[in-house]
Amino acid sequence: MRQLDDRYISLLTDFGFKRIFGTSPNEDLLISFLNSIFDGKPTVKTLRYLNAEHLGDSYTDRKAIFDVYCEGEDGEKFIVEMQNASQTYFKDRSVYYSTFPIREQAKQGDWDYNLKGVYAVGLLNYDMHEPSFDKDDVVHHVLLRESKTKEVFFHKLHFVYVELSKFTKGIDELETMRDKWFYVLRNLAKLNERPAALRDAIFTRVFEQAEIAMFTPTEVMDYEKSMKTFRDMKNCIDTAEQKGVEKGLKQGLEEGERKGIAKTVRGFYDKGVSVDFIASCTDLTVDEVKAIIANE
Repeated sequence: MRQLDDRYISLLTDFGFKRIFGTSPNEDLLISFLNSIFDGKPTVKTLRYLNAEHLGDSYTDRKAIFDVYCEGEDGEKFIVEMQNASQTYFKDRSVYYSTFPIREQAKQGDWDYNLKGVYAVGLLNYDMHEPSFDKDDVVHHVLLRESKTKEVFFHKLHFVYVELSKFTKGIDELETMRDKWFYVLRNLAKLNERPAALRDAIFTRVFEQAEIAMFTPTEVMDYEKSMKTFRDMKNCIDTAEQKGVEKGLKQGLEEGERKGIAKTVRGFYDKGVSVDFIASCTDLTVDEVKAIIANE
């Protein structure tokens, strides 16, 4: 078995993110992270992991697969998504995803429509360039408000967008638990040892779970595959930025021009990136991606 160079896994990969935050034994890690971004409101005490795959109202409807889906002790639902590549309609996607835990609460027979809270958390490894956001902030909380008074109209639907790419603090600048979590998310794979600034008890578990030397051979293989997908995706994006293709892709999506899209899709596919992953990055459907690959 080939020895990996890194000591710890990257939490930006699908494998790494789900290993730390996506399993019941690591419930305490997810609780700590969520409480850090909510500043204690809501204060998450316990979580129950739920089925991450959701179907529509009929078998022909589009389904949704969340990275992490949990329920709090009062029945509130938490969707947590890691997104490494910019997606034109990610806001739309996050709103669409929030409808699943809302509809799941419907009860047969008499029901008073009293909903439990739904919290959709997007961890974004890029700048959303969202005009409504303060460009200097990393974390953005979005709620339904009355347009004149600015008072919150509905507290039970809460979106949180975390632009991780904007977090640039060094290890000596970490002050809050939020700072520490963001630093770990961005830099864990670059560390060879545990820094003094991350000696909190909760991070003992993170470093234990993330140490590659403790993995089974199967886990190492799964991580290598996930890391390859992440690196291929990043290389494709970097190449696209260098050649101006990414700008052409965004313009093409907005203006309906398919030529630039097809070239970029083909580049992703030739690098070994899966059709499903290309679809999620470009906001095309799987069938549209397949058609482009077949005709390009």
